[in-house]
Order: sequence, then C-alpha cells, then structure tokens
Amino acid sequence: MLLTKSTAFIIGPVANVLGYIMNAIFWLQEKIGIPNIGLCIILFTIVIYMIMLPLTIQQQRFSKLQAKMNPELQAINKKYENSKNDQTAMMKMNEETKAVYAKYGVHPMGSCLQLLIQMPILFALYRVIWNVPAYVTSVYNAFAPLAEELMTISGGEDFMSTAASSLSVTFNEMTINTLIDVLYKFKTSNWEELLAAFPDLESIITSTQDTVNGMNYFLGLNIANSPMNIMTSAVEAGSYLLVVGAALVPILSAVTQWLNSKLAMTGNENNNSSNSNDTMNATMKSMNTVMPLMSAFFCLTLPVGMGIYWIAGAVVRSVQQVFVNKSIEKIDIDELIKKNIEKENKKRAKQGLPPQKITNTAKISTKSIETPAKKEVSAEEKAKKVQASTDYYKQNSKAKPGSLATKAQMVQQYNEKNSKKK
Repeated sequence: MLLTKSTAFIIGPVANVLGYIMNAIFWLQEKIGIPNIGLCIILFTIVIYMIMLPLTIQQQRFSKLQAKMNPELQAINKKYENSKNDQTAMMKMNEETKAVYAKYGVHPMGSCLQLLIQMPILFALYRVIWNVPAYVTSVYNAFAPLAEELMTISGGEDFMSTAASSLSVTFNEMTINTLIDVLYKFKTSNWEELLAAFPDLESIITSTQDTVNGMNYFLGLNIANSPMNIMTSAVEAGSYLLVVGAALVPILSAVTQWLNSKLAMTGNENNNSSNSNDTMNATMKSMNTVMPLMSAFFCLTLPVGMGIYWIAGAVVRSVQQVFVNKSIEKIDIDELIKKNIEKENKKRAKQGLPPQKITNTAKISTKSIETPAKKEVSAEEKAKKVQASTDYYKQNSKAKPGSLATKAQMVQQYNEKNSKKK
C-alpha cells in the first residue's frame, strides 16, 4: 500500500484540503520548537471536529425532533395499517405524514445531508493521518535526502524492495515517493539493517533516523509502528514499561469509543416506545458494545498514530456531545417547530406555492397520541350475554328454528331492543 497522496474521487481533493490544515499545524509546531507528529494528530483532530461541530449540532437537533415526531407517525401508520391495498387510503396516509414533517419543519431525509458532508471528511482524515509524509512538507523533507542517496547507490533498490515486502508496502518502481513510503514505515531493526548494508551512508542515515525519531516518537511510542510490534520488541528487550504504554493505546481507544457511544445514546431511550424502535435500540446497544472491541483489535495492528487519532477523536466527540446534549435540552421544541414552519413557508413562497397546510392529525400533540385502552370482558361474562340473547330470541320467535326467517327476526328484535334502551 503506497503512502502517497490519494487520487480517489472526492476523497482525494478533501484529503488535500485537510493536508494543508495538518501541514499548517505542523509548521506552527516547528516555530515553537515542538515538531511532533503525535501532537500534530491530536491538534489536527480537534480542529477538524470543531469545524464539523455545526453539522453535529444540526444532526442532534434532527434526532430530537424525530423522536418527538415518532408517536405521531406511528399513530398515522396504525390508522392505515389495514389499508395497504387501498390506493386512496395510501395517498391520504402520505399526505398526513408529509403534514407531520411540515409541522416540525424537517425533511424525511434531514440527516442525510450532514452525513454526506461528514463521510468524505472522515475517510479523508484517515488517509491524511495514514500518509503523513505525503501531506506534511517537513516530514517529507526529513526523508528526501536519504531517499535521493538510495536512488543512486548500488544495491539500494534491492534492499528497499525487500524491506517494502516485509513492511507490507507496495514497491512498484524506484521513485523518491516510493522510497519515502518505505522509510516512513521503518522500525528500529530496519534502520540497523540499512546502516549495516550501506556503511558509507552512515552520516545521513543516522541524522535522518534522529530527525524522524524526534518527529515520530510520542510518549515513548513510535507512531509509525503498531502496538503489537512495539510490545513484541519490548518483551524481547525486557522493557515492560513500554509494553504497558503500547497496550494502553488499544485499551484507551476501546474505552473512549464506548464512552462516546453512551453519551450519544443519552436521552434517546426514553423517546422510543414501539417494538420497532425497541429492536433498533437493542441493535444500537449491541453495536455500541462490538465497535469499541473492534476498535481495540484494529489498534493492535495499525500504527500508533491511527490509535492516537481514534482516542483524540472519541474524546473530542464526547466533550462536544456533553455540551450538545445540554444545549438541546434547553431548546423550546414548540418555538423551534414554529420557526421551522415559518422557514419552510418562506421557501414555498419563493417557489410560488401556498403555505403548507397542517392537517388535524399533524396538529395533535405528541403527548396526546395514545391508543385508548380497550375494556376487557371475561369469558364468563361473554358466555352469559350469548346465552341471554339466545333465550330472548327463542322466546320471541315464531318462525321455524334455524330458518332464514328466524335469523332475520332475531336481528330485527335485537335492533328494536337496543333502540328502546337508547
């Protein structure tokens, strides 16, 4: 896998923009004397999630309004549940459903826009953090002089090709970018092998390794290496403190992901009561258990830098979620609905359309939509009523028992009896 810039549709251009931001952050770090990639990833993550905060708030607002709408939508669905084959009834159902959405000023696909914007950014984030030398000029320049020497020295291509294979980096051709791709993945043992293979390049190899170590090492961990490899090497060297440090990366990743998912679920459980929502909530709870475990597993084998990003991202999202939850709790839903309807009607006016009419179904308060409880009748009471009716019809019927006339007379007498009671 080459660590050069992505050329994927949409992801590539977005990654370039994010790369400029990360490059600027690293440049500022150099100016204050702390050019560290691990710290840069944390600062970069904070900046990106702050940029996406308005989208996060909009998405949370939509979720809250959706929770308020659900009882009304469920009432409409229940009203027409036995009319699936009636086209007229289905048209009325769609009209009433649209009216509910108009009441709340949201679109059925309201959260899709936020997701469509966020997804390319999140994928591009992974690409930039995975391919730091391709986007951060100073990191690229740290490797460039050594890569140029290896381009001209005899045996350089064979050595780097073998190293690329052991590091799972694609080595299609001998170029500066390809060599930097491989060098960025070097472990301590790879640097030692390189020095042993090319002793004439000792000076530039040593200086490059020192510069890169200063950039790559964060809290004693090489962010280009995986926690699994770090722990294996540390155990062989007897450095158990380093084992603990490496193990904390996947552990913290799982814990922070779990905390973030719990905060995201806050307030949603009480808003959903239908069986379908219960099923959805159960699925979400399962996902919130599985995803942190998957995060820990992936962090064991991926570079530490990716683990730092996941931890920083989960912490930033958790802090944002706390403030977003508090701000949304203070929102006056009725006032928000009023503003949303006004906004929707202004759009309709510009399109030459009349204001959206809100049907009686849509005007019903969320709290008032409850299915009336049916009075239960015991089997004994039902039997008594049936027997009383049978006795009554037998005593007052002159027609032959079991005939059509008897049945018709029974219906007539029953109706007359009920009309007298009224």
